[in-house]
Amino acid sequence: MTSPILEVRDLVKRYPGVTAVDGLTFQVPPGMCFGLLGPNGAGKTTTMEIMEGILPPTAGAVFYRGKPLGERFRAEAGILFQATALQHFLTVRQSLALFRGLYTRGRDVEELLHACSLEALAGRDNRKLSGGQRQRLLLAIALVNDPTVLFLDEPTTGLDPQARRNFWELIGAIKDQGKTIILTTHYMDEAQMLCEQIAIVDHGRIIAQGSPGALLREHFAAVLLELPQAEFPPAARSLPLQLLETRERIEITTDDLDGTLRLLLAAGVPLTNLRMRPPNLEDLFLELTGHELRA
Repeated sequence: MTSPILEVRDLVKRYPGVTAVDGLTFQVPPGMCFGLLGPNGAGKTTTMEIMEGILPPTAGAVFYRGKPLGERFRAEAGILFQATALQHFLTVRQSLALFRGLYTRGRDVEELLHACSLEALAGRDNRKLSGGQRQRLLLAIALVNDPTVLFLDEPTTGLDPQARRNFWELIGAIKDQGKTIILTTHYMDEAQMLCEQIAIVDHGRIIAQGSPGALLREHFAAVLLELPQAEFPPAARSLPLQLLETRERIEITTDDLDGTLRLLLAAGVPLTNLRMRPPNLEDLFLELTGHELRA
């Protein structure tokens, strides 16, 4: 059995009046993308910062290759933070050279420009980069030391769909090199696309963990039906079906599509605007953490 590259044991982080992380334990095998998911205030960013060696835990520990975080971890880890300030009046190439100079070993600047699709931007001032271009530069900076484990904290927040897809391709190429990636994101499609394993955290505790496919099979039937709330008559709410109501729609999960459709027709439910699809990670996230808005 392969030993985990990262291991979190009984992790606790307390602040005055609040426990942000409440006894988290999990392992990350080498060479995979591991997603740490959760609503705002769930404790995932605090957990990431402890795993990165930035915050000290109140209790518990993080181990890298079986040992407490130390010099080897710092040499072999790369981090793309939620927010990073770049030096003004430097070009993309100069910024990479600046950060590359902080390490005794790592990747060539020109190689990084190519790997992150930055060749055409190499001479551009940092201040003149678009959101997607800036994130590609920050990813390249996180890769300057050729890390074994890469932390990505909400890397595509605020990017347009095209830039997000481009960033996913870059992360896929990094995975193909055998790197281990720890990802936090609020985009469930991103987690489903990139992660082999996920842990969903809420109120500082893990409430679900496993592969996206296994978790979906565990919590949902094979098909999810969606109907507009306004077209679902009150009498149909008493049907022997697994219903989930939101403000705008009714969701029904079922393994018996034909039988469910017959029940809906017999109850006078119009099916003109019926949508059918397999459940996804967003459905699972809402099922486990609720629909209420988090501050």
